[in-house]
Amino acid sequence: MSGTNAASGAAPCRFAHYFVICGIDTETGLEPDELAALYQWLEADRQGRDPDTAATGENFEQSPLKRTFKSKVLAHYPENVEWNPFDQDAVNMLCMPKGLSFRTQADSREPQFHSFLITREDGSRTYGFVHTFYEEVTSPQICSAMQTLYQMHQAENPSSATPSSSSSSSSMDSLASSLDEADSPSSSSCRPAACGGYDASRDTLYVSKALCLITPMPFMHACRRFLSQVHRAVTASLPPPLPLESYVHNILYEVPLPPPGRSLKFHGVYEPIVCQRPGPGELPLADFPLGQTFPLLGVENLVQLFNCTLLEMQILLYSQDYQRLMTVAEGITTLLFPFQWQHVYVPILPASLLHFLDAPVPYLMGLQSKEGTDRSKLELPQEANLCFVDIDNHCIELPEDFPQFPNKPELIQELSEVLLRYGISPVGGAPPTSVPTSTTTLGSVSTRHPGLKSQQAMRELEDDGRNGNLGGEQLAVLELLQGNATLERLQALAKRTGVRVEALRGVGGEGEAQGGRTAVDEEELRNAKLNVQLREVFASRFTMMFADYEAFVIQSAPDLESWLTNREQMHNFDKASFLSDQPEPYLPFLSHFIETQMFATFIDNKIMSQWEEKEPLLRVFDGRIDKARLYNVRAPSLRSSNYQRCTILKESAQAIEQRLLKIDHTAIHPHLLDMKIGQGKYEQGFFPKLQSDVLSVGPTNNNRWSNRTATAQRRKDRHRQQTEHLTLDNDLKEKYMQEARSLGKNLRQPKLSDLSPSVIAQTNWKFVEGLLKECRMKTKRMLVEKMGREAVELGHGEANITGLEENTLIASLCDLLERIWSHGLQVKQGKSALWSHLLHYQAREETLEQQQAESPVSNGPERRKSESSLGMPSLRESVIQDMRHIQSMGEIKTDVGRARAWIRLSLEKKLLSQHLKRLLSRQSLTKKLYKRYAFLRCEEEKEQFLFHLLSLNTVDYFCFTSVFTTIMIPYRAVIIPIKKLSNAMTTSNPWVCVSGELGDSGVRQITKNVLEMTFDSAFRPHTHIDAMFKCQNLGKLTTVQLGHDNSGLLAKWLVDCVMVRNEITGHTYKFPCGRWLGKGVDDGSLERVLIGELASPNADEDCGRGCRTPDMQHSPGQTRRASITLMGGRGYKPTSAQIQEAIGEAVNSICKHFHKPEKERGSLTILLCGEVGLVGALELFFHNGFKSARLFQKTVFVWDFVEKAVAYMESADQMGDMQETAEPLGLTCVSLCHYVSAINSSPRNIGKDGKFQLLVCLGARDRLLIQWLPLLVECPVIQRMYEESALLRDRTTVNDLIAVLQTLHDFPITLEASLVKGIDL
Repeated sequence: MSGTNAASGAAPCRFAHYFVICGIDTETGLEPDELAALYQWLEADRQGRDPDTAATGENFEQSPLKRTFKSKVLAHYPENVEWNPFDQDAVNMLCMPKGLSFRTQADSREPQFHSFLITREDGSRTYGFVHTFYEEVTSPQICSAMQTLYQMHQAENPSSATPSSSSSSSSMDSLASSLDEADSPSSSSCRPAACGGYDASRDTLYVSKALCLITPMPFMHACRRFLSQVHRAVTASLPPPLPLESYVHNILYEVPLPPPGRSLKFHGVYEPIVCQRPGPGELPLADFPLGQTFPLLGVENLVQLFNCTLLEMQILLYSQDYQRLMTVAEGITTLLFPFQWQHVYVPILPASLLHFLDAPVPYLMGLQSKEGTDRSKLELPQEANLCFVDIDNHCIELPEDFPQFPNKPELIQELSEVLLRYGISPVGGAPPTSVPTSTTTLGSVSTRHPGLKSQQAMRELEDDGRNGNLGGEQLAVLELLQGNATLERLQALAKRTGVRVEALRGVGGEGEAQGGRTAVDEEELRNAKLNVQLREVFASRFTMMFADYEAFVIQSAPDLESWLTNREQMHNFDKASFLSDQPEPYLPFLSHFIETQMFATFIDNKIMSQWEEKEPLLRVFDGRIDKARLYNVRAPSLRSSNYQRCTILKESAQAIEQRLLKIDHTAIHPHLLDMKIGQGKYEQGFFPKLQSDVLSVGPTNNNRWSNRTATAQRRKDRHRQQTEHLTLDNDLKEKYMQEARSLGKNLRQPKLSDLSPSVIAQTNWKFVEGLLKECRMKTKRMLVEKMGREAVELGHGEANITGLEENTLIASLCDLLERIWSHGLQVKQGKSALWSHLLHYQAREETLEQQQAESPVSNGPERRKSESSLGMPSLRESVIQDMRHIQSMGEIKTDVGRARAWIRLSLEKKLLSQHLKRLLSRQSLTKKLYKRYAFLRCEEEKEQFLFHLLSLNTVDYFCFTSVFTTIMIPYRAVIIPIKKLSNAMTTSNPWVCVSGELGDSGVRQITKNVLEMTFDSAFRPHTHIDAMFKCQNLGKLTTVQLGHDNSGLLAKWLVDCVMVRNEITGHTYKFPCGRWLGKGVDDGSLERVLIGELASPNADEDCGRGCRTPDMQHSPGQTRRASITLMGGRGYKPTSAQIQEAIGEAVNSICKHFHKPEKERGSLTILLCGEVGLVGALELFFHNGFKSARLFQKTVFVWDFVEKAVAYMESADQMGDMQETAEPLGLTCVSLCHYVSAINSSPRNIGKDGKFQLLVCLGARDRLLIQWLPLLVECPVIQRMYEESALLRDRTTVNDLIAVLQTLHDFPITLEASLVKGIDL
């Protein structure tokens, strides 16, 4: 069997896949780091300098000890593993992300540990664990080359010879953490001769070397201990018990992965190492210590970071220490269970890949900070949606305006209590403490004095002599003992013979703790228990929030193939129904979260689980939900927003403790191999050259675990052959899945092996395609949700989108536009790339306007004042005008906020596509701001993008008006009289009061006879009264109160309508009237309450904005009625059936109104008083058979009938006739008389029809209508004023009407202040 086959035979079950050594190649010598040169090339390109000149020549300004040199993979064993092909470039780059680092004897040379991961295209991960140490350079050529480089550096920079600082404090050693740097002895005291310099005759030169284990699972602690012991074997004074090849061969080929739910012990060079793997029902393996992550950031910051990760923002971790970057990145992603991060994931971003920060997609990346670099100097391409995590300074910078995680304070409290039990401060930056194992309990911490427990723990830690806290001298002896097998045997012999046992035991304090376990073992156990308890707290939150998610999954495809083929067109999750079933406080977060890629993938996995094996995380999560149901049976508590603590903390910690204390499996011990004698001679301090022939071949498959694996593999192969004809071809399935999921899946990690400019260009092209696809998906989703057709076809009820969901989609669109504008920026200016571009455009346009104003030839485009058919002067629509509106809003303090407000305003005005097209039409500006590969400079994609945005003009949004509720807005009101029948002007003093969903303008007096003459399309003159006023945002307008004081000779006034326009958004509302205002005409009203509708813009105004759907809600069109006389004159007499149908529809509309979520209900006033409202329908009922038109007499109104009926009741009551009636009936009479009297005595002159409207509204509000109707029917006055055939005299019809109105009693009807103003009840 060949080496490769042997190596790969049982690879899926092996603990480690590769052992790798990286360092300096003595044959090729010192080579400048090509990746560093490429980084310089990219930086020059980003800053607009000539990249070719920037990356040429040596950098003599920098000391050679501070420069980076090319590292190489010196050896890796085995050559290749079939399941995990070796990527040499990627491994080399991640083992030594900044190349080789040189030191002298004057510098700190402490070994360092860090880890990394490589994400493959299918999302699977491989982990690497690296132990970096310094080895003396013995090659004369390299020492000589370093000496020459230093002399050249001195010649270029004579001043650099002064001992300003040690080389360690500013060396390019990327692995030394900020803490190590601060504590290194050389930073405070070093020999002046050696500081920052190198002299071959005097100094010893050291170079970094890395030992690396590559494993399929993140057994971080076990790998760290193994590599540390291998290094100890190299540096010890005596050779290890066996050749190093034996230990490497053992971990590569003879140590299996622990089976799920089991623990495994294997042997390092000096000590046994234990690792464990969670069982099938437990949380997946996570070995990176959360006990370090939480103290680094603090609980509150970490919960905020967790929230940003769930909402798929761009997350950049920043630290000097690579291991910190990896610990925080892995820590935060393990907390996402049962969800998984689906986008770019690079916890350690090599210097050569800095251009990847330009990626216009969600990412989670770690960037190493150079020592002394200020955060303010770090230029990032985009920050609008960035969460910046400064790990070393324990702080985070959050994006603006995102929803908080539900029950955040309670979650922080529970996490803090878990940390305090383990002696860890929940505040970021506090030094982590360790609690003696004997005092660590799982009981609850007293919440009254949480600080006392941790103080007590600290005291115990200081007082306890058994913790292994040793003095410097004892520690030195201990280290000597640990590295020496012979002395260890002597110690065992001494124990048996009784010689100086006490002294040895005192020094070996770390050795035997309880039950023969070392302090390191106890620390690992403590970390594992803390890890699982913290993760369980987060997992229980998701179990509570998504306990019923399965009920809302839509499984409509008959088989996997058809589902994958139509994935994009299908609704997989009923989002609207799911949100309607959630507690109110959860909605802001959940409405954003269910739009993320990680949630979509989670639902995809759920749907696919009906055809294939369940994805492991989903299986665990579903099992937990089933278990919760057994105990809960969907109790009301699951629906409530009350915080429920995790109940399985103790059990989860006990499961791990039992596995680690009772070892289930022990691997084969390292043993002598069949090696050539004389090779790999031991030399202290130097890692030997290993014999590759013995390490490239695994043992024959005769041990138990590999046999078991092979049998299981054969069984799996047979099963695959049997089902192959039933399932999709794997390649086809993968292709569909790649297309079905967004770009992030394809670009989870940049390809590290090829970093040529052409590959970078190809990556950027993928970004451009991804952005365009995302734009298409987002606009389509916004249209479908707004129009709702597909939702109705799927049987999800009424086509209506909730405001919460709409706001989420618009916020998502704002984020997408920011990412598009950030892609390929030449130089970043401000946090918002879009607003920066707009400011450049504004400056250029204003300069052009100024030049045109000064030029006598052209005056430039003037604001059109032509009259539209609505009687309003046209608004000037321009990018600059809308920018000025936003700039005048003092409430918005940041560029990101201004950009989002501008997007919302443009979207509400149906001008977003048009504005952006205008912005991008200045090509010279675009070329100045963006590189060639930028999305905005790809012409075809840009046109498609603008077309997708244009499709949003087909629906109405109020995303600006509804969000910025406190801003001051100018309104224009135009009163248009009917000239044919009345005076074009009035001598009285008119006034208006405009009301909306957010308030009213107050009474605004209009200057008398402010006449404006305009011309329509046929050049017929029109006159109207035009008034401007400014007030706080009124929201959607609902009513206008219009009146005058009846003064002067020409007081009577016949008004056609009132037009009111929001001068910022351009929304125009029409309030039809068609009635007289004046004494002695019509119903004598001097004041009318008019109900409004949003007016459709002109066809000529609307061109270029796309087509428009009809309004979702039918509002009053033309006047509801003129007067009763005019109505009769037009011959308008609806039938009894039509009247009854109108009443039924009006009541039905009010019922529907109250069944919607409270924030989505719109205006109740329109449903009561609009054209098809309840008041209009009841007026038709009362007018049926009414004797209204009298010959040579004044017109009689329904209110006259009501007044006469009330007068009859009052007179009958005074004469004593009412005393015989039943008590309730008597009380009803009193209430009707009281209400009519209050309306008549109101100071308002609202006229008789207005009074009847008010009576109906008050009766509906106070649930009295159905009690008043029988009184009016029984009153003898009805016989004089109604014909025999009138509906009001038909008992059956009246009873039906009472039954219909009865349904309104279930709802709390509230009336606008404009309707009930001045009524004292």
